[in-house]
Formats: sequence, C-alpha cells, structure tokens
Amino acid sequence: HPSSLSSSSFPPAWQLHHPLSSKSTLPLLHMCKPSQLLYLCLQSSPERNLEFEPLSTTALILEDRPSNLPAKSTEETQRHKLEYEEMVAGAKRRELKEAQRKKRQMKERHRQEDSISNAMVTWNTEILPHWDSMKGTRRVRELWWQGLPPSVRGRVWSLAIGNELNITPELYEIFLSRAKEKWRSYSETSSVNDSESGASLADRESSLDLIKLDISRTFPSLFIFQKGGPYHDLLHSVLGAYTCYRPDIGYVQGMSFIAAVLILNLEEAEAFITFANLLNKPCQMAFFRVDHELMLKYFAAFEIFFEENLPRLFSHFQTNSLTPDLYLIDWIFTLYSKSLPLDVACRVWDVFCRDGEESLFRTGLGILRLYEDVLLQMDFIHIAQFLTRLPEDLQSHTLFNAMASTHMISRNRRWAQVSLTVRAQGEGGAAHSQIKS
Repeated sequence: HPSSLSSSSFPPAWQLHHPLSSKSTLPLLHMCKPSQLLYLCLQSSPERNLEFEPLSTTALILEDRPSNLPAKSTEETQRHKLEYEEMVAGAKRRELKEAQRKKRQMKERHRQEDSISNAMVTWNTEILPHWDSMKGTRRVRELWWQGLPPSVRGRVWSLAIGNELNITPELYEIFLSRAKEKWRSYSETSSVNDSESGASLADRESSLDLIKLDISRTFPSLFIFQKGGPYHDLLHSVLGAYTCYRPDIGYVQGMSFIAAVLILNLEEAEAFITFANLLNKPCQMAFFRVDHELMLKYFAAFEIFFEENLPRLFSHFQTNSLTPDLYLIDWIFTLYSKSLPLDVACRVWDVFCRDGEESLFRTGLGILRLYEDVLLQMDFIHIAQFLTRLPEDLQSHTLFNAMASTHMISRNRRWAQVSLTVRAQGEGGAAHSQIKS
C-alpha cells in the first residue's frame, strides 16, 4: 500500500491515490522509478513469507505467486531458494574478484610510484650531472628503456635531441615577434593576394587560419590546447615562430602534436628549440618536406624488417594491397602522439630520443606484432581504420614487450645499414608503397 511509503519518494500525485487497484493510479505509474514500482508491487502482495525486503529483482524468485495463480510446489520453492543462494554467492564472488583486482591495481600503482621516485633520484643525482659520460652506458640505456620519470623527461629529451642549430631563447623571441606581426597583417586584410611580394606557398601555409585549425584538433580530449585552454596561446606561438624560422617548410599538419607534447614537458623557449632541432633530423625532414623518393626508401627499409619479423602479417598486408604509407606516414608525422594514448606515446618518445629514427620503425613493428592476430582477421578497410586510431586501452608494457621481441637486425645489418643500402641501391622504387598526393 503506497500510504506506507515516504511522500518524498514519489510524485505528489501518489498522495491522492491509495489503492494500487485504483484506475486513477495507473496513469501515474510511468512517473515512478523501476525500484519504486517493484517496492509497490511487493507491498501490495497479499501473501508474504519473507523476513526481509528484496533489494533487487533477483530476490523476486523467492516470492510466492499471486493468489489468483497456482501456488508453488515444495520442490519448486526449494529449487528457487537454491537458485537464489547461488545468485547471491555468485554476486559475492564477483565482488571479491573486483576487490582483489582493485587491490592489485593499487599495489601496482604504489610500486610504479616508488620506482619512479627512485629513478628520479638516480637521474637527478647520478646521470644528468654527468650526462656526456653516462648517457651511453648500459645501465642508463636500460633505465631509459623502462621509461623516464615525468619530472626529468623534458630535460632528458632536450639533451638527447641536442641543439645543433644553435638556437637561443632570444632568437625564438625574434621569430615569435615576426609571426605576431604577420598575423596582425593577415587579420587586417580578408585574404592574402598570391601575387604580392613574398607570398610563397610556404607563407600561405604558415597563415593563422591553418595553424588555428590544426590546434583545435590537437589532443581534443585534454581541452588544454583549444581556444580558451591554458596552452592554446603557447602552442600557437611555438608553431607560428617555427613557420617564420623555416619558411621553406612552413606549417605542416601533424606538427601541432609534436609541439604540444614538448610544451607539456618543457618551458616555452626550450620547447621551441627542441622542436626545431627534432624536425631537423633526417627522417623528420624527409617526411615534413614530403620528399617522396626518400620516403619510399624509408618504406622499403621498413618492409625488409616487416617481412622478416612478421611474415604472415606481411603477406596478409600484401594480399590486401595495404602499403606502409597508409599507416606509417601518420605515425611518423606525429611521432605516434596522435594514434597512441598520450602516456604510451611519451614512452615511445623516450626510446626515440635514445635510439633515433630506428625506434620509430621498431615501434611500428611492435604495434603490428601486438595486434597481429586481430589484423590477420581484417580486410583492407578495417586494417586501415584500426591502425589510424589504436585501442585506447593499449598499455605501455604490452607494447614494449612486443617491441623487445622485434629484431632490428637483417642479415647482420642494423637499421641504419639497411636504410643506407636501400638508398644507395635506389630500391625506393621497388617499395610497394605508393604515396597518396
């Protein structure tokens, strides 16, 4: 009977209608939550033999049938009781299993925190003060592979990438001023006339509109680089300054992800210096300049290791005409920061700063190895879609285990030797990749 319920639990109209059998009540049933309806149904039952109130529909199995239906037999009642007890026991087992899983997660989190804390001390007191003599030692390389502590990651990246271009913070400010002046002049005119002096293709690509568009699509789930976010102006400045520093390259889509990752780990000027030097590396320069011939040679070298490490998947890709350009270009343009979860991408960057371009292709092979069984079941379209946006639950330790199982030696030649051989022999044309214009 609803009069026994709290008035605050139901719509006010319930106070006007008491018996559930009242026809005027029926139109109001839709206003109740499922749990309220269940409670009302149980309260209205003329025969009750439970000493407790069922907390869910699971307990309804113990209820007697309504008086207008045949009563349960003794055997059926006993069977329902056993079924209910099994359901309760199953629920308890699931709760216990979930509690144990959370306990393991917490234990692993504490272990990781302790490991990061210890590694941070090691990097700050033993390695960074003696960088030049320590960076190539076996111990440091092993620590590097395990992942850099976030507090020292930016500094290690900066030191490892170096500053061969000899860019200073003052130089950054000069190019940033030029970028701001260019943006002001763009905003004063509705369009840039291509016939104007100095209006080259690179100049047009460095326009405010193109950079704005790409920034809005950079790590959108973080909501920190979009307009109004705390790092929007900072990212805009670094990218704008670079387009003025290298007008021969201009702004190329994908740069925003690289700059964003650096901004998350370095101060503004240092992020720009590291960004410019990173893009000056041979592999990055080949891709951002869109040097088709050189890119084909990189793909050819990659396929040599692909075929040797994963012959079945390599054959499957060939059968489906899936060429490396369909997934490697996006991975290398953004250094995996767009396709991988950010924390995993940072681990990939750690190894990239340690091993150079070889690690980029090793990471690609690691991804293919990790998902080989899944990819073997897919066709062209589904493979391309899958590799463009990898699963969000991808864990760094599973990827790095796959990378560790990937051998970057072909006929006693490492990646650098194979890559040089491919270039010298002009095998780029023999690659199966076809770069899409």
